[in-house]
Amino acid sequence: MTARYQFGIEEELFLADARSRGAPRRVKQFHDDIHDRMPEVERELLAAQVEIMTPPCTDFAAARASLSDLRKGLAEIGREHGILVFGGGTNPTAMWKRQSRTKKKRYDAIADDMQMLAQRDVVCGMHVHVEIPQPEHRVDLMNRLLPFTPTLLALSASSPFWQRQETGLHAYRLSVWGEMPRTGLPELFADTEDYDRFVAAMVRSGAIADASFLWWTLRPSIHFPMLELRVADSCTRLEDTLTIGALYRCLVRHLDLHPKLNRGLTSASRAITAENIWRAQRHGVHASFIAEAGNVVPFADHLETMLDVITEDADVLVKKNPTEES
Repeated sequence: MTARYQFGIEEELFLADARSRGAPRRVKQFHDDIHDRMPEVERELLAAQVEIMTPPCTDFAAARASLSDLRKGLAEIGREHGILVFGGGTNPTAMWKRQSRTKKKRYDAIADDMQMLAQRDVVCGMHVHVEIPQPEHRVDLMNRLLPFTPTLLALSASSPFWQRQETGLHAYRLSVWGEMPRTGLPELFADTEDYDRFVAAMVRSGAIADASFLWWTLRPSIHFPMLELRVADSCTRLEDTLTIGALYRCLVRHLDLHPKLNRGLTSASRAITAENIWRAQRHGVHASFIAEAGNVVPFADHLETMLDVITEDADVLVKKNPTEES
């Protein structure tokens, strides 16, 4: 079969008042203009946010062009309304008590369920979806990709401020997002059937409407045969967004073609990954990560090793319209 590992990237972006740099209070006309002129742009839970996304892509030039055009279009419309649009995991100056919410059935339900947590959710993430040639392998890949998520978080770290204060962390966003249920690292499910049993129990109990309410750092898509990365902060620079998307796509391909890699992870493995997530939050690319053997690896060395591992995958996936026999 031909495996292209088709991908898509979503960016959540903040809106800021061009004069005060705080979250703008009156954004209705801006959103109305966006709806009329850029209908592909989505509204988010809070009124001072928007989401942009690429179409399904097979090469990064197309993804770059799509996101660049969307960012530029939003900036142009924003200038007409005195609004700036920017990427970042948190808004440095926005105060959560002053946020207004988007009126939408799904968001109304979330706000009713989460109460104050929904209003405090003044964060933006970047999500990468990668198509899996055999969708039934997604849960297995989700397990085996877990140890790589701290690396991708560290590279995206862009949320050092919260409520006009320095947090001392490079990536504070996950601390805010972690107030919500069903966030953080997914469990190590035994197999697809085990995952399906969990989802079925959650839906039957009324805890969630469907699996889209599982907001983990990695999750299978419910509509497409894709595995979604959700650990990354929204990046200020587009090149950072594309780099993280490329790394994740290469890792997915590599693990898909090497089914023994990271096989047999345990609860200890997951706990070590959780510690490394914290280290990425605290120090970003200046972190050092704990290996399963107990040694500590500086981030630069860890990243260099990872890049060596995916060299072949990068050679394949950066080609124009890449195809391969798998």
